[in-house]
Amino acid sequence: MKDCQLGSLTFEEISRLRERSVLLLPIGSMEQHGPHLPLDTDAILAQRLAEAITERFGEAFDLWQLPPFPFGLSREHAWASGTMSMSVAGMTTILREIAREIARALPARNLMIVNGHGGNRGILEVLNYEFKVDFGLNVCALHTGALMNPAPAASLPEIHAGKDETSLMLALAPDRVRRERIAESGGAVSAAEVRRTILDPGVSWPWSSGDPRIADLGVIGDASGSSAEYGRTILERILDAAGKALQRLLVDQDVARTV
Repeated sequence: MKDCQLGSLTFEEISRLRERSVLLLPIGSMEQHGPHLPLDTDAILAQRLAEAITERFGEAFDLWQLPPFPFGLSREHAWASGTMSMSVAGMTTILREIAREIARALPARNLMIVNGHGGNRGILEVLNYEFKVDFGLNVCALHTGALMNPAPAASLPEIHAGKDETSLMLALAPDRVRRERIAESGGAVSAAEVRRTILDPGVSWPWSSGDPRIADLGVIGDASGSSAEYGRTILERILDAAGKALQRLLVDQDVARTV
């Protein structure tokens, strides 16, 4: 299998890329993830998932992985020590600069952003239009958190550092999980309050994971049932979605040529 890390190439070897090549950009965050997961959980998952996508589909779609961007919009976790959030203006500037440099320096025109942090979704949805119109990039964003598991109708939704995220970490980066602390938090808050505050489709609120009505020690969910086996199930779900998105990305590129 080829080395799909763009940074491992020399400047002369960039000619291996084509207009139809696909670049993967992992984006994460630096924020509290309860007492059992590290601050860079989202960045770790974005990078490991990008690597898994490359391993599965690298040859078929000519994938090339860009260096990860480890910060994001994390003001909902600003109450906790160690959380470092970008501002909207700052993140917009940096991501536009990355897109501009991709368009200037590389022949590839397809970009899949592998987003490991739910708080980045809004800004990426807006910026994708600018990446397309201003820089000519054919782009999509894969929101890995939304692909982990649908929100259940009755039980506590898995929003942050709960069973889904912890299980995926156990599958992809088990050495970074404080297993002895998994049972210390989660599951003790109101599921109805979480839905009203975070998941209401008609009203959005500037919620905080430090709010005891919706979080316990920064966890919104219940990590007690986490397992590497379940994490691998989530991984396959994300890989399936990534494969379909990559196919659509190339179809969109072909359609754009005819318009």
